[in-house]
Amino acid sequence: MAQAQHLDNSQQLEEIVKKPTSSFKGAKTGFEGQEAEIGKAVQLALKTMASSAGYKHEMNDALVKARLQAMQFAKDTGMMKEYVEHDIKTMRPINSRVGQVIAKTGDKEAALVGLTERTACHYQLVLETHAEEGKRTWQSPWKNVLEPSTRMGMFTLTEKEIHEEWFTPRIHGFAKDLGVEVKVSEWNDDGVVTIELVD
Repeated sequence: MAQAQHLDNSQQLEEIVKKPTSSFKGAKTGFEGQEAEIGKAVQLALKTMASSAGYKHEMNDALVKARLQAMQFAKDTGMMKEYVEHDIKTMRPINSRVGQVIAKTGDKEAALVGLTERTACHYQLVLETHAEEGKRTWQSPWKNVLEPSTRMGMFTLTEKEIHEEWFTPRIHGFAKDLGVEVKVSEWNDDGVVTIELVD
């Protein structure tokens, strides 16, 4: 693919104009032909961000609520351990495949990429993740929905429970299938969560 020309000064412009087969082209997004889908996505984003019934909604709102409902059911029925085991089992085919790549290449960083950047289950739940070599950090995604919903009587879960009884054992189970060991930060009231590779 030809590199785009940058028009920093008149000399560059003159050079481009002289070449009848110039590589100067319009900007490409990679989404050409998908304008209708992009329009719907933008419309959905604006609709979500404009919603403030009960609390100010964020882009991850529906996923957060769905996860909270499932975790609340698991808590109410005394099945949190089984729910976590089910999540690990469901993700095992994917995590095992990434684990094979890690085993062949020795690239353990691929485990963190697979747990965060490459999976919509993470980046649609956690809207921003800070990546460092061997480490990923983000803000717990539950508070925005959990606090007002708890006041309304929808949930009895706490962020600490979610972190300790759902998130931490789940990540350890995923890491095992990936063939790596990770350390998960202890729960802190600031809601900052960190996972990092253990050498």
